[in-house]
Amino acid sequence: MSFRRFVCGFLLLGLLLSNNLPLALAAASSTTDKGAANKNAPADKTSKAESKESVPAVSKPVRPSFVEKYLFAGNLAEGEKAIDAELKRRPKDDQLRFGLAVTQFLLAVEHLTQSFYRYGMRDNLGGGMNVPFLRLPVGGNPNPETFAYTNARSIFEVLVGKLEQVNATLEGIKDPKVKLPLHFGLIRFDVNGNGKCEQDEVLWKLFADLTHNYEMQLQKAEQFTITFDRGDVYWLQGYCHLLSSFSQIYLAYNTKEMFECTAHVFFQKVDTPYTFLNTGKHIHALRGSDLDVVDLIAIIHLIRWDVAEPERMASALHHLEGMVGKSKEMWKSIMAETDDDREWIPNPLQTGVIPNVHVTNEMVTAWLDLMDKSDQVLKGKLLLAFWRGGDGRGVNLRRVFLEPTKLDLVLWVQGPAAAPYLEKGETTKIETWRNLQNAFGHSFPGFAVWFN
Repeated sequence: MSFRRFVCGFLLLGLLLSNNLPLALAAASSTTDKGAANKNAPADKTSKAESKESVPAVSKPVRPSFVEKYLFAGNLAEGEKAIDAELKRRPKDDQLRFGLAVTQFLLAVEHLTQSFYRYGMRDNLGGGMNVPFLRLPVGGNPNPETFAYTNARSIFEVLVGKLEQVNATLEGIKDPKVKLPLHFGLIRFDVNGNGKCEQDEVLWKLFADLTHNYEMQLQKAEQFTITFDRGDVYWLQGYCHLLSSFSQIYLAYNTKEMFECTAHVFFQKVDTPYTFLNTGKHIHALRGSDLDVVDLIAIIHLIRWDVAEPERMASALHHLEGMVGKSKEMWKSIMAETDDDREWIPNPLQTGVIPNVHVTNEMVTAWLDLMDKSDQVLKGKLLLAFWRGGDGRGVNLRRVFLEPTKLDLVLWVQGPAAAPYLEKGETTKIETWRNLQNAFGHSFPGFAVWFN
């Protein structure tokens, strides 16, 4: 199984909710396995991983933990209440608190799948387009409700609240040695919101469908366990910040015109004054796709959004800063680990659960340098190099969030939209990207998705 497929399947839980993730995974092609296993992996680490995989596993019935009991049954809401009640009786049990946070995160994902199913998200996802938050496989709804612009905003308002709840729970974890083993493939969702978890609503089957990995079977899912630890607490916090940031950016702008003209590409029954779009004939479909080229042009043209709630852009900035901070804390924790226990993200001396993919010291150093640079950019101390400039000025990204103006994609690409934020000062350098390429090779996009 390729690294790209493995990460893609795992991030089904919500990390594929964002636009950059599937794009990054697509860029991490088959060279990821070769680059990670050959170029970046010490020979003794490879032999260690291979020796583990060569031992035939004996299938045994899985005995679920207190947390897993609810996750395996797909009773997430009931599980949240039960785990929270148990945590009140055992307030110092950080493993239980970690389990509560994971359950709450899964509820956030389930909220999205059920919402998208209710409003009839199309199976073809706009002809294969990678669109923010529209990567979860929900199946076709034969009788969808009408999808209005207010419904779209409500979905993400609820999501932001749920992610804040997850982060608050994770923030309460203090034990540096906390661990949470999970048989991840056996987790179930009520994807379509019909009140029961059906046979195809188990994570290993969703994984197989999404990645076309039809060799995946129940026995393999039963054998696959991840032991999440303190570093992974920071990792999940970072991803909650990332997803919250994307949600807040969307909610900061008025996208109603774009919704009414293009939402039919992704949903079956849209509340729009242009009702003919819901069932209209195609003019010219892109090759190998159901997406009409005129709809694609409209999507690009209509990314010209007026600011509706500017305070949400400040919140998005806060979440991006939080993501960077948690990434640094994550690596500090991971690099201090001395065990080797079914690691989700390993340090260079550990073996991770992803086969034939290894982390090197050079990767960690390059990544932390990127986080330092990102932190400086978000604080306005380092400017983004301006792609149309030659006078030493750069874009102050912090001001883009704190002083938001109309978001016009075409004018940003061309350059004029950046003009209000141009300043003299130190700018980002191409050397940062070259250092990442030297450390990760062509595999950097896939590792970036994984590392957070």
